[in-house]
Amino acid sequence: MKKLNSIILILSLAFSTKAEVSKLNVVATLPDLGTIAKEIGGERIKLTVLANGNEDPHFVDPKPSFIRVLNQADVLIDNGAELEAGWLPPLVNNARNPKILGYSPNHIIGNAGVRMLEVPIGKIDRSQGDVHPMGNPHYLLSPDNCLIVASNITESFSKIDQQSSEYYRENLKKFTQRLNEKIVEWKKTLQPYKNTRVITYHKSFNYFLDYFGFELFGTIEPKPGIEPSPSHINELIQKAKNSDVKLIIIEPNRPKKTPNQLSKTIGAKMVILPLMPGGGGSPGDFFGWYDYIVKTISESLKQ
Repeated sequence: MKKLNSIILILSLAFSTKAEVSKLNVVATLPDLGTIAKEIGGERIKLTVLANGNEDPHFVDPKPSFIRVLNQADVLIDNGAELEAGWLPPLVNNARNPKILGYSPNHIIGNAGVRMLEVPIGKIDRSQGDVHPMGNPHYLLSPDNCLIVASNITESFSKIDQQSSEYYRENLKKFTQRLNEKIVEWKKTLQPYKNTRVITYHKSFNYFLDYFGFELFGTIEPKPGIEPSPSHINELIQKAKNSDVKLIIIEPNRPKKTPNQLSKTIGAKMVILPLMPGGGGSPGDFFGWYDYIVKTISESLKQ
């Protein structure tokens, strides 16, 4: 009996190890991409996310350990709009992993098929601030774009791991159904505040504001990535005082002194919203992240 039990244990461990090895080793640069990958990949992937939700995605600390992680990756998912341009390319090059180089099913470009906002026209130079040539890269704050990214991930996973193709497609179907249901709920919650004028620190929430019918009145940064001068803030205050601005939105990593001053001066509510899942104490899953943003905005404007 002891011998039989030992054989069963050995076989069980062997199958367990095989199942673990067979999982797709997926690396996502950012938590928002990672949560969608998890919705699609489920138990068939091993997921590593390089950045955390409280970091500025433009300036993630490129840890040497990331090179090893990328070297072992079966799949890399990045934003695709050069959001990680300041830190990702050297890591990928040093990882020397042919699977994730260039354009292949193993290198998923998140924004493929997404209609980008604020794509600059004409010559771009540093005097314009931190302008992204491909447009505003924070596109996952529009639910419709999340569906496009989920579809991109599903197609790539299905090509790489054909045996699990039906599993990934079924997960996409479930994700799409749930997201469409949640969109109805979120729109209903935010409907009373449609056309509310909002100031943001950076142009991080433009897709969200556009999707749910808010009006972006202005930004604390005079130009993307440029910290505000006293004259810019004074000018913003004068304009906002006569324009019924109700809300100021900043991300967890932004300095709070100037937004607090602005909030008190113009009588608008200041809220800290997570740009990515897990930021600012928000849940680390996709739907929890969106629920947190919608609830925080609606409760702030109720007051």
